[in-house]
Amino acid sequence: MALVGYARVSTVGQSLDTQLRALAECNHVFQEKVSGASDDRPQLARLLDHVKAGDVVVVTKLDRLARNTRHLLDISESLQRKQVALRILNLGIDTATPTGKLMLTMIGAIATFERELMLERQAEGIELAKQRGVYKGRKPTAMAKGGEVLALVKRGLPRAEIARQTGISISSVQRILRATDK
Repeated sequence: MALVGYARVSTVGQSLDTQLRALAECNHVFQEKVSGASDDRPQLARLLDHVKAGDVVVVTKLDRLARNTRHLLDISESLQRKQVALRILNLGIDTATPTGKLMLTMIGAIATFERELMLERQAEGIELAKQRGVYKGRKPTAMAKGGEVLALVKRGLPRAEIARQTGISISSVQRILRATDK
């Protein structure tokens, strides 16, 4: 059995020192400086590949590990399949115990419930604004970059590169191209 830590800060200017001190008991600590919202977290991926049955993944806070509830549950399920426990220090949760598994599930359920309530309130507010005639909706930001996209297409750039340069998704690039074919 090994204790395997994971420490993350969002920006290069932030320090991992506090987390590393709290994870001092770990046999190995994976660490990175990348936004929690990012899907590209190579050290987290390495940690998930590295751990084996009987290991315990240790994090100082839940938000250091997962970017949202779905991500947390995905990580938790992945660890459970490998028979690896998760310990969250600031919450006192340890999924090696039945109580720890229950607490993690409850926290995930509460977060999901809060998100659904927020979306419901948002939809109600939008509907009221529409009834008053003040709701305009989201500005079509990707379509506004149509000229830029077409110029890059003429230069022969691939769609993925066009998306990267314009800051829009590949599907938005494709939507712009379909709209101009008509």
